[in-house]
Amino acid sequence: MNILIFGSADSSFNSVRPEAEIFIEMAGRGHNVTVVTHANTEYSKIFEQNDIKVIGHHPNHKISFESIAIIRAELRSKHYDIVHASNSKTIPNAAFACIGIPVKLITYRGTTGGLYRHDPSAYLTHLHPRVDGIICVSEAVREDVIQRVWKNKNNVVAIHKGHNLSWYNKPPADLSEFGITRGDLTIICAVNARPSKGISVMLEASNYLSDISNLHLLLVGKNMDTEPYESLIKNSKMCARIHVTGYRFDAPELIHASDILVQPSISGEGLPRAVMEAMGYGTPVVITTTGGGKEVIEDGVTGFIVPTKDPEAIATKVRQLFQNPELILKMSKNCKEKLRTDLSSHRTVTRYIEYFESLL
Repeated sequence: MNILIFGSADSSFNSVRPEAEIFIEMAGRGHNVTVVTHANTEYSKIFEQNDIKVIGHHPNHKISFESIAIIRAELRSKHYDIVHASNSKTIPNAAFACIGIPVKLITYRGTTGGLYRHDPSAYLTHLHPRVDGIICVSEAVREDVIQRVWKNKNNVVAIHKGHNLSWYNKPPADLSEFGITRGDLTIICAVNARPSKGISVMLEASNYLSDISNLHLLLVGKNMDTEPYESLIKNSKMCARIHVTGYRFDAPELIHASDILVQPSISGEGLPRAVMEAMGYGTPVVITTTGGGKEVIEDGVTGFIVPTKDPEAIATKVRQLFQNPELILKMSKNCKEKLRTDLSSHRTVTRYIEYFESLL
């Protein structure tokens, strides 16, 4: 197949990698892949090293006549089977560029919520009449999207964005900078704080765990030092053992160094990357029922699934792991095995290719 990818590559290496590696393996399997993305980024160079044609461009607006012209010119230069667009700026420009050209346009959807038939802007993205199919990062996202689209409901599919164990070979971060020693137990939340991520719930849960004297909580991500989180931390019974790190490029290595990842989200999740990174490093996960995380975590096997907005349930599962170090070790092995088999990037690529072929 001839495949044109229109996406972004200017985020952190870890955030770009799961998607970028899909296209690299597609090229490795003999498909002709062209990527239109930010120029001179780390992954744009890696694409070129893997014999992928790179067109250095990314739109600044949802409607960019320059972007539409660039995509349209490339589609007219040779026959393409698939155009795949992945974000709120590339999708509308790709959709208008594809009008009148015999190519299948596939979009990517990574979150639940925010897509509504009564919202005019939705008709620039996934509800655009030129869209032929939508790849959703999880079944939870697919179930949300099929309630919104008007046509081609059978072409809305869920494909987990897999990872590769070989990506997770760096040593764990040194937690001594936070005063955490090897004999301590560390919980980590690795998200950019906003209401849907449930950090407030985790901080409430910390009050139920304050009696565990060697338990620490790492809050990794942006906006943790803003309200209401700042006040919740100050008033927590665990205040002295809650560490706000801000944004960290070594977040995966901090997850590796921690004993438990808690993802306390209350809404809007697709498939949290931090959960997949935790599995790659063998860090058991406590996750809520919202979104697609529950689709990759096996309750009691690779972690625990708890109700949303239930700090006591989170605390109960953390305490259970604290009291049973052997369970942590067992879950750690199970996490890696689950990612190696069911959630591998190789498996994701196979499903992408099968889906593309089914539309042709």
